[in-house]
Amino acid sequence: MSDLPQVEPDLALLRERRMLIDVRAPVEFAQGALPGAVNLPLMDDEERRRVGIEYAQGGQQAAIELGQRLVSDGVKTARVGDWMRVLERHPDAIIYCFRGGLRSQIAQQWIAEAGVTRPRIRGGWKAMRQALCSHIDVAAEQPLLVVGGLTGCAKTSLILALDNGLDLEGCARHKGSAFGRHPLPAPCQIDFEHAVGLRLLDLPGPLVVEDESRHIGAANVPLTLWRAMEQAPRLRVEMPLDWRLAQIHKDYIDDLWEVYRKQCGEWLGWALMQKQLAGSLARLRKRLGRARLDRLQRLQALAFREHARGNRQAHEAWLAPLLTEYYDPMYRHQLEKHPEQRFLHVGDWQSCLEAARAWSKEQAAPGRIASAESVR
Repeated sequence: MSDLPQVEPDLALLRERRMLIDVRAPVEFAQGALPGAVNLPLMDDEERRRVGIEYAQGGQQAAIELGQRLVSDGVKTARVGDWMRVLERHPDAIIYCFRGGLRSQIAQQWIAEAGVTRPRIRGGWKAMRQALCSHIDVAAEQPLLVVGGLTGCAKTSLILALDNGLDLEGCARHKGSAFGRHPLPAPCQIDFEHAVGLRLLDLPGPLVVEDESRHIGAANVPLTLWRAMEQAPRLRVEMPLDWRLAQIHKDYIDDLWEVYRKQCGEWLGWALMQKQLAGSLARLRKRLGRARLDRLQRLQALAFREHARGNRQAHEAWLAPLLTEYYDPMYRHQLEKHPEQRFLHVGDWQSCLEAARAWSKEQAAPGRIASAESVR
């Protein structure tokens, strides 16, 4: 198997969105995969467990022999068939396992016996992950601008309107607040980091991100990027309350309902949406206090009943005090805690968008010295 072709762990494979066949076990894939990979394992979780025990007790050769017995005959035929069906649709697909070792070599060999030769990634998943994490570290050294503002100022929409915007909340599949959980499962930490790295491959130059805490849902922003965000200049979006109220109504109610309805259907989607919003509000008990929470829960329950009758605007009765009594004081407290923060511009959404574009153009100008001292 030594003459089977290999490719280097080049990030161009991800930038080009090449199809990748991950032959690790499902449990490994769930703990983090390369972006765009499909999991077609050489061994399932139980087979891998048994081979691992055999390796620990009897050594490599004994483990290989057990693996050959477990994955033989009809099992082998089925797994080769899975790989071949992907290769029929994606003839340039590339194979990888954890370190580019025995499992990907065996998959290559079996595919070659079926008449197709495809390379594996030298160093496998581990080498590619190291390259992607290193790219995040390098990207964090670029000029960086942070967009802040009160909840409901459509900061994420502003980021998405920029060619050089990095949507960390989108990578985390979470809006970064108590009400930010997405109906679809959030990525694990490794997949979050890989999503950030993949987006950064498309953004060679100054970056604009939303003001976030280190934690976005269950995900942690990579430390080098987080430290750069802490030191970066900022914009602050300021919009009137009624405008912001309409925005969080869209985010927390309308958009959320559309996702639940499409994923789960009318009845179940409605039930799950109510459960999520009620649970999000209940988790604020310590911050809101018992009396305020009880009042908001009554208003929320009333809004659900009115919504069911076709009156979606009823949610404003609990969303408005949520803004003015919880989110706004919390944001202003954070501003007071960090008087050293420097705002290049403070204004409405459109002016901040224009300011972000002007900053990006200035930072990307030929001859610009992109050192930390010159951009912060």
